[in-house]
Amino acid sequence: MSTPPPQGQNPFAQGQPQAPYPPQQGAVPFAPVPQQPRRRVSFKLIKNIVIVVAVLGVAIGGYIASRDDADTAAVGDCMHRGSSSDSNPDLEVVDCTSSQAQYIVLAKVKGTFTALTADSKCQAEAKDFEYSYTQTGDGSNFLLCLKDYTK
Repeated sequence: MSTPPPQGQNPFAQGQPQAPYPPQQGAVPFAPVPQQPRRRVSFKLIKNIVIVVAVLGVAIGGYIASRDDADTAAVGDCMHRGSSSDSNPDLEVVDCTSSQAQYIVLAKVKGTFTALTADSKCQAEAKDFEYSYTQTGDGSNFLLCLKDYTK
């Protein structure tokens, strides 16, 4: 018959003396990990995010506002004059079925033109033109030859 091993000894240990672990009152097998402090969002990060959002908003707004400008016009497009100023008529592309359609583009020529050369160039491009519009700057210099649009 076999006798049970004494308390605190490993029954599977073979011939090695075992030192019992001293008993510990209320000990846990591992120490709790302290909670990590929360990372606070810094003012600098918030400021940078606001700046990026504002720049994107201005860029998108500028793109949407300039979609209908004269530089996007093509032959056959209808135009609307947004200003009564002769030096800055603020031409916009509009749908030809719109009540705002005032002019139709007969020709669009890239280049820089004076008032005299613009009229002679439009005369050569479209015999029945009535108005010439030149735009320079912003990397897009061109001439539009226009005529009143009649529905």
